[in-house]
Amino acid sequence: MEKRKCLECDETFNGRADKKFCSDLCRNAHNNKLNSDQVNYVRNINNILRKNRRIIEDLLPDETSTVSQQKLMDKGFNFNYFTNITTTKAGKKYLFCYEYGYLAIEGNHYLLVKRKAEN
Repeated sequence: MEKRKCLECDETFNGRADKKFCSDLCRNAHNNKLNSDQVNYVRNINNILRKNRRIIEDLLPDETSTVSQQKLMDKGFNFNYFTNITTTKAGKKYLFCYEYGYLAIEGNHYLLVKRKAEN
């Protein structure tokens, strides 16, 4: 068997010709380093979406509610992130964070809604 060098820790080891790492620990550490930027980016966006969802949920005592834009911003709502857009037959665009949505209405206010569960 040929002596190989681990791509993570540079230790020499014996193994198959296509083996790149001396252990599972080194293999995992190497792959985690390669994927860390992408994983952090996705994690940060998911955190923003979950926070937006929580804010709407907290401000929505019933099926619908109206709230000012300032109140949403004071709680840390980020208007740049949402999971999907639903357009009604009347042409109104609701932006959703998972099952909770909002619609811009007159006077810097928003109509908050919760999507009904699909069977």
